[in-house]
This record gives sequence, C-alpha cells and structure tokens, in this order.
Amino acid sequence: MHILVTNDDGVTAPGLLALAQAMREFGKVSIVAPDHDWSGGGHVKTLNRPLRVRRVKLADGSDALTSDGAPSDCVALALMGLLKDKVDLVVSGVNTAANLGHDVTYSGTVTAVMEGIIWGVPGVAVSLDGRSSSSADLDYSLAVKVAADVVRTVLANELPQGTFLNVNVPYVPTLEFKGIRLTRQGLRVYRDRLDKRTDPRGNDYYWIGGDRPTGVPHEGTDVGALFEGFASVTPLSLDLTAFHAMPLLEEWLWNGVADTANELIPVLAAMPVGEAALH
Repeated sequence: MHILVTNDDGVTAPGLLALAQAMREFGKVSIVAPDHDWSGGGHVKTLNRPLRVRRVKLADGSDALTSDGAPSDCVALALMGLLKDKVDLVVSGVNTAANLGHDVTYSGTVTAVMEGIIWGVPGVAVSLDGRSSSSADLDYSLAVKVAADVVRTVLANELPQGTFLNVNVPYVPTLEFKGIRLTRQGLRVYRDRLDKRTDPRGNDYYWIGGDRPTGVPHEGTDVGALFEGFASVTPLSLDLTAFHAMPLLEEWLWNGVADTANELIPVLAAMPVGEAALH
C-alpha cells in the first residue's frame, strides 16, 4: 500500500506530520505538500507558471517534498510522475478547522483529495474542529486515531468509484468522544464581511473577513454529528448534478431550444472536429 499524504496548512504543519506517522501503519507513505498555508484556496490547477519542488526534512527526520503550488497541484504532481511508485490512496490533513457543508468547495484539504479522484485514486480528507486553539497547541491524537480507523475500514472494503470521504473530528477529550457517524453534508452559516481600506497612495483595497462560520446542527449531518461529539464521515463525489431538479426542468418547454439542439446533433456529428467545435 502506497499512501500519499498532503494538506493545505503547509509542509511544516504539525497536523501533517501526525497524520503521516499514523498512515505508516498501512504501508509506504510519501509526502507532497505546499510550502505555505493554502487554507481556503479551493480546487486549483496552476497553468500560468512553472511549479517548483524541493526536498525537506520534517520534525521527525522523515523526508517530504514541498511545492509552491496549491494542495491540488501537489496531488497532481505526485500522480502525474513526481512519485515513481503508483499511489493507492490520498489522505489529506489534519486540517486545523472543520470542513463542513459548503466548506468543501473552499477547502484545500478537501480539494486535494478531489484531485486524486480525477486521477482515479480514492482518498480521505481529515479535519479537526480545533477552532478554539492555535495549530501549534492542538492535540491531534484523536484526529489521527479516527483517521486510522477510517483508512483501515476503507482498505478492508472498497470505496465506490469516484467517491471520497470527508472526515471531521470534534475537538474533545478522548473520554468524551462518542464515536463515528456516517453523515450527509450539513448547512454552513457564513458571517463574512468586507473590510475596505486605503493604502498610502490613496488606492482602495479589501479584506474579506468576519466571524468564524457556524452551522445548523440538523440530525444526520456533519454539523450535527460534531455538535453531539461524534466524528462525521461524509461520502462525496465530483458529480454536482442536481438530480432532484431534473424532473422539474424536464417539464419546462425551453422555448424550443431542446428540440433545436436535438436536430443539430446529427449535423454537428457529421462535421470535421474543428468546424463542429466552432458551433
């Protein structure tokens, strides 16, 4: 088993080292992580500049590779040939804050695993709800134990193709931990605000800030599980199709657009590739 470990807090983050050490139970571990904090960076593919990679030593003396690209870049680099050996599983984290609900679209921790799915490699994203402490002061022991339990279960079974797991662990004493729940995405509540300032040359600039997001603790959701002291395991995929809306939209007349599109399909299919693309 060859496990790729990455994160979005940077290669020197203590949560990355703790996770990598826990994953060594299952086989070979390779680390490719960004050289600085990419929190909130989302799913990135860097195309307009070269990506630099260098070797570093972690606090326990183990080797790692670090890149100036995003977490998703790090995974793409690893799977496209930076690592010689085939990767069987991508594990990302441990993030220092929960990634719940819509957070998954912003989170570098989660989108690193999404990149693995694009390349056909399953993955697990692990986040700790450590919002009340700095990353250096956090105790990662429960988070890495849950991560190991989840990975052990994944390896003993087989994730459906195109599926990855988003794991969130409450920041509670081990004795207060309730266990693991399979959940769906919950509702995240953001309290962002725009802070407008002026630089010394009189030009406006902006900070996006605000209070920490909260969530609605509905039963069965990732938010609800954390609220009750459980770790949440949410299966996700990259297919964002709103299937529940399809029956309604199929009833719409579309002003004849659908009929016109169907008539054009045979015409476009008969055209040369370049010409058809122009239509």
